[in-house]
Amino acid sequence: MKHLSEYRDKHIAKKLIDAIWDLSETPVRLMEVCGSHTVSIFRHGIRQMLPETIQLISGPGCPVCVTARAEIDRAIVLSSYPEVIITTFGDMIRVPGSLSTLQKQRAGGADVRVVYSSFDALKTACENPKKTVVFLAIGFETTAPAIAATVLEAKRIKIDNFFILSAHKLLPPALTALLNSDRLNIQGFIYPGHVTTIIGTLAYEQIAQKHGIPGVVCGFEPIDILETIFMLIRQIEQGETTVEIQYKRGATATGNLRATEVLNQVFITCDSNWRGLGLIPESGLTLRDEYRSFAAEDYFDLKVQPAKDHPDCVCGEVICGTKNPAECRFYRKVCTPQNPIGPCMVSTEGTCAAYYKYYIA
Repeated sequence: MKHLSEYRDKHIAKKLIDAIWDLSETPVRLMEVCGSHTVSIFRHGIRQMLPETIQLISGPGCPVCVTARAEIDRAIVLSSYPEVIITTFGDMIRVPGSLSTLQKQRAGGADVRVVYSSFDALKTACENPKKTVVFLAIGFETTAPAIAATVLEAKRIKIDNFFILSAHKLLPPALTALLNSDRLNIQGFIYPGHVTTIIGTLAYEQIAQKHGIPGVVCGFEPIDILETIFMLIRQIEQGETTVEIQYKRGATATGNLRATEVLNQVFITCDSNWRGLGLIPESGLTLRDEYRSFAAEDYFDLKVQPAKDHPDCVCGEVICGTKNPAECRFYRKVCTPQNPIGPCMVSTEGTCAAYYKYYIA
């Protein structure tokens, strides 16, 4: 297929749906790791098309959602410095910290600006030489290479008022932590196409071999998702455990070697806290020693009190796939996109936001 319309063709979709119904016999739970998949699944009504033997659950693939509350609190501390300009992707300004949000800080006079890329943040630093500009670096392996390239450019032009606060997450360690916790009963992973375009399918091989969980790398259109589900069901019914690529127009076994080279040139892995999953070894990225001059945590005092999530918010369990949003007593009553209690209702890729917009109980 070459055109977008083909990836939404109802005749192709029906053939795939019929093939899934014919093939599926064993009850299975499949996790769509990525928030973009969750949204696409709801938008196109894919759950309602599947037989009762197939259950789809959402995973920890929304970077805004998995950012720990303590990391939000550190960003809020940064915003209190009068000489600091905070630059961030849009969804982050509404994520609740322990006492505030960046949106509330901006309303109170803090200089918080939404940017579309880390290079926009660097441009802001160049245009405001008397200010200190901090970019909130969040995201998975998809965004990290571009941010690494921004750090390289900042060093090349010898700018000294640009910093990043790294809260990057690495996806494979989180999936391993989920499986090691024994909290989930899943039989297959729907892997994200964009992350895999960077890291390649080899990054998932250990998960398949050690845990016996097959996976398929998936695109984001409805035909992509239906074909991926068919490929997973075929593996499960035939007793296979491999990592396949449905998203062949973007993903390969080895990934984007140039992007990972730039990423590894600037960053090194570190332990990282995930909302819902806790501290996961080697699941984050921090700047290497030769680039520490751009680390906001080395320049500012960012000590914060131990953070706790709202006791009645189940975002942590939603991220881990052990609860769905409707099981939260706040859902639709107190927690809405206009008044989010947790990050899963903030982000456009959040499971709670997708349920709120598309799900009819």
